[in-house]
Amino acid sequence: MSELLVLAEIAGRRCAFRANDVQSVIDISEITPVPRAPEFVLGLAAMRSQALTVIDCRTAIGEDADAFPTDQRGAVVRVEGHSYALKLDMIDDVATARSAAGEIAGGFGKKWNHVACGMVETDRGAVLLIDVASLIEGPRETGPSGLS
Repeated sequence: MSELLVLAEIAGRRCAFRANDVQSVIDISEITPVPRAPEFVLGLAAMRSQALTVIDCRTAIGEDADAFPTDQRGAVVRVEGHSYALKLDMIDDVATARSAAGEIAGGFGKKWNHVACGMVETDRGAVLLIDVASLIEGPRETGPSGLS
């Protein structure tokens, strides 16, 4: 396994995105709010005259957005023809996957299961591989039993 991964942190958890999914990393300096957008959509930002929908990854997973500091950088991704800027706690580095994505006993946590592809070993340690398309869908609604 030699896939390149972009290492990041979301809600205090070390995670990664497939490098092929990340078009670039940008500074998100100005975000224009979008009325009536879901809470996890922070608004719109511009990148070279292109509008990007800014997703707060912590809120999209269902975590508290204010519990962790963020820097101003975001990962730019494209899903089904639409461009997004993912607001993360931080973007760390690029690393090579040393294993395929694998399950862990007990899952990844109720809020994380729908965005997780599995745990991947890298030369920087184990990281949770995130599915970008699932992340931009936002948090899963759960019923009274806690099941989605």
